Amino acid sequence: MAAQMSPDEKYTLITRGLQEVLGGDQIKAILEANERPLRLYWGTAPTGRPHCGYFVPMVKLAEFLRADVEVTVLLADIHAFLDNLKAPIELVRHRVEFYSRVVRTMLESLGVSTEKLRFVTGSSYQLTPEYSMDTYRLAAHVTEHDAKKAGAEVVKQVDSALLSGLLYPGMQALDEEYLGCDAQFGGVDQRKIFTFAEKYMPTLGYKKRAHLMNPMVPGLAGGKMSSSDPNSKIDVLDDAKTVKKKIGAAFCAPGEVEGNGVLAFVKNVLFPVYALRSQSSGESQEGFYINRPAQYGGPISFPTYEALEEAYASQSLTPMDLKSGVTDEINKLLKPIQESYVADKEWQEIAERAYPVEGGKAKKDKKKKDKGSRYPGGGAEKKAEQTEEEKKEVRGSVEEAMENLNVGQQ
Repeated sequence: MAAQMSPDEKYTLITRGLQEVLGGDQIKAILEANERPLRLYWGTAPTGRPHCGYFVPMVKLAEFLRADVEVTVLLADIHAFLDNLKAPIELVRHRVEFYSRVVRTMLESLGVSTEKLRFVTGSSYQLTPEYSMDTYRLAAHVTEHDAKKAGAEVVKQVDSALLSGLLYPGMQALDEEYLGCDAQFGGVDQRKIFTFAEKYMPTLGYKKRAHLMNPMVPGLAGGKMSSSDPNSKIDVLDDAKTVKKKIGAAFCAPGEVEGNGVLAFVKNVLFPVYALRSQSSGESQEGFYINRPAQYGGPISFPTYEALEEAYASQSLTPMDLKSGVTDEINKLLKPIQESYVADKEWQEIAERAYPVEGGKAKKDKKKKDKGSRYPGGGAEKKAEQTEEEKKEVRGSVEEAMENLNVGQQ
């Protein structure tokens, strides 16, 4: 189908449903020249377990492929570690494998072939001498203010910010050059990093890239749906009972559209998925369907999101009915992914290594109670001795973890 598309048709498909496009003229010029495919990359840092919000970029990746775009998926392992230690470095390697399985399976569940996708792990080139030198070169141009501002919407914000968070935006900008792309795709929360890249990449003699941004899916309790916040999301491996519980507890005020995470999920995930499947199969979809009991009016469907929103705003559709329909649709979306997971013993073992659990709960480091320096044996010398031992332990664990990442072989 892509071969029959005109440059304008390709551009329309590439940018459809996006919230913002920076550098659209650059994309059009490449499409109109028709000398080679447009090259684009999408990156994800393997931190917490992937959630249903990932269907938003998955739909766009599918549309990019239909428009004959060369798509690279960056599994940003170093970024995951830099982001305020969201992913302990000794677990990063396993989470890269886990994310790779999830992304591939999500796309396949939507009927998208992953053969033309290129998967790249960040540490495969981010630890090379050339990349490291470019990081230093960039640091010589970037101010602390600009680095902090660029990562404000993406890097976890804390009172005492780590230096690692300031390196994050610069490395993401450099990835555009090292992955050989014409454009970078991401959520609108990445906008400050994108404009940072447009400002600073030319200072190193590298060209300015185009940037494509999809809308963010609000979390179930408001705010952004995040992999590191279990209360804001539905994991792709959550079972039907868990999905029902999370949707049931989601904020969904009668008649209120703004800030309604359940309604936003239908708009940003379900209807784009319906459209993608309709394009792939050639069959029209009935829209959003709610299997409502007869005593409450019987089953009802909405062919467009606008019709659904209007019904909800007028309160002819109740929160209970909306949640019921969303629960059913999410479980349908997740079923093929979870079936693949259950049938894949290796994937299950990867999950156990990536997200280890102990006694049914995620492992947490036990903090020793600080009794102060007045209890017997708790003097300053003892505390200083413990500090040195802790430092040695940390150094040893980091060195061992870096060896696991095969740093020496990069």
